[in-house]
Amino acid sequence: MPSEPESFRFDDDGETPNNPRLPLIVYREAVPLDGGDPAATFEKMFARHGWANGWRNGIFDFLHFHIHTHEVLGIARGSARVEFGGARGRAFDLKAGDVAVLPAGCGHRRLSASRDLLVVGAYPHGGDAEYQTPSHTSHGAAVAAIASTPVPDQDPVFGKDGPLSRLWRA
Repeated sequence: MPSEPESFRFDDDGETPNNPRLPLIVYREAVPLDGGDPAATFEKMFARHGWANGWRNGIFDFLHFHIHTHEVLGIARGSARVEFGGARGRAFDLKAGDVAVLPAGCGHRRLSASRDLLVVGAYPHGGDAEYQTPSHTSHGAAVAAIASTPVPDQDPVFGKDGPLSRLWRA
């Protein structure tokens, strides 16, 4: 079992709704990467635990959030400084092997990155990459959608008995 993940809550700031119930979860050095195709390691692990419809890329450099789904970001290569929680949030340094699990509504954007950054993203229960920005969404509608987004059945890294189950169901 992994060491205790970091978890963080962010308040609704009037622009970025964040999530009033569920914290951002950050797993440090959660995935050992030993050559080959590190993105495939994340893709297989996420899919095994019911997180799919994934992609390989980076992280947008503008503030955005997902209101109908949660998202997992696995750092397959390189490093990035990412702001979570919107303009009043917090910046995190993530590196290869780290995983961030974002609850629906959690604002995020890339502040900087190494040239070789490669991120694998995925969503539970057939969710997709549709995103919103503060200036292009109804805040009230976003808050309502976030409240109705179901908690996933499994932790994307550790499965049914992973820390997400405890942290998101308490």
